[in-house]
Amino acid sequence: MKWYGYRRPDGSVGSRNYVAIIPSVTCANDVANAIAHEVQGTVVYLHHQGCCQLPPDLDRVTETLISLGKSPNVGAVLIVSLGCEGTDHERMYRDLKATGKPVEIIHIQELGGVSKAIQAGTDLARKLVIEISGLQRTEADMSEIVMAIKCGASDTTSGMASNCVIGYVADHLVDLGATVIFGETTEFLGGEHLLARRAVNKEVADKIYEIVNNMETRAKSVGCDMRRGQPTPGNIAGGLSSIEEKSLGAIVKSGTRPIQGVLEYPEHVTTQKGLWIKDTPGREPEILTGMAATGAQFMCFSTGRGAPQGFPSMPVIKICGNPNTYERMQNDMDLNAGLIITGEKTIEQVGEEAIAKLIRVLNGEMTKNEAIQYFSAIDIHCLGPVI
Repeated sequence: MKWYGYRRPDGSVGSRNYVAIIPSVTCANDVANAIAHEVQGTVVYLHHQGCCQLPPDLDRVTETLISLGKSPNVGAVLIVSLGCEGTDHERMYRDLKATGKPVEIIHIQELGGVSKAIQAGTDLARKLVIEISGLQRTEADMSEIVMAIKCGASDTTSGMASNCVIGYVADHLVDLGATVIFGETTEFLGGEHLLARRAVNKEVADKIYEIVNNMETRAKSVGCDMRRGQPTPGNIAGGLSSIEEKSLGAIVKSGTRPIQGVLEYPEHVTTQKGLWIKDTPGREPEILTGMAATGAQFMCFSTGRGAPQGFPSMPVIKICGNPNTYERMQNDMDLNAGLIITGEKTIEQVGEEAIAKLIRVLNGEMTKNEAIQYFSAIDIHCLGPVI
């Protein structure tokens, strides 16, 4: 089985060929967004970080933005810097330039303000788009796939249908030598021992327990439990009574294969193969950013109640477990796993449909959230306060 993508200088293969416009700080968002609106073939990462944070979080934001620029779906990068931010915009430029991709940087303050920065950035973005526009897709192996997985707006059908489909796909890809990344550490709670049993060694098992304990400690530190936050009101209305019940359904999407290790939030995969955990929250803007930063070419996203959003540079395939939701929201959902609930299809049958769909998406077919450009709400998960 083969697919066709854009081969990058580092050897990775992308399913898309974008110029990424990366603001190094939230203060540069409007300039970056204005440039992206002027130039076709660009995507922009609008986030709320980069200044007045503790040093570990400033490093975390810098590293995450670098990893987003390293994505195989990104062919070139324009960094938009204010000039006085806490993130290391010069390191961003150096590290991304070292990948062999075309990279440019502008500094709003040095250029003389917003209007001049928009003009300079538009000219550079246009140049970069033209430079990579002639790249052609070439044949790639299934082992070169990096798939991210997630569930959101879950109900009882998620753990019974759509998560099961993604688990089937995950096992299939791992068996072909590909990489699968899953996260949502909050939704391991109550099921972490099941994941630890699948760890390849004790060190990985201990790390799984560690990230779950750290997450629970952060929640307790504000003096209340997680109810109303996890499970969400929508989860509860959909029949999920507790975080433990939600977790048991959520971890089904990881399949059954051994867990090779745990990645930190900003980390970008290089030679890792097999099934990996990334330590992330469950909320869409932060986890989708973290998963795109791994270098995933696409994501399979399970939903029961209907979560329509995507991500600027990473196609997100929505697999809906609830037949009623699919009927109401079929303009946003890519695959109907609700047919498992109605007894019309098996997990395996829908799983094979999902594999066929992801190959088409890797080859360039748009997902529904891509087609309507519902993907601008992104953010970076930080651990400390804004100061």
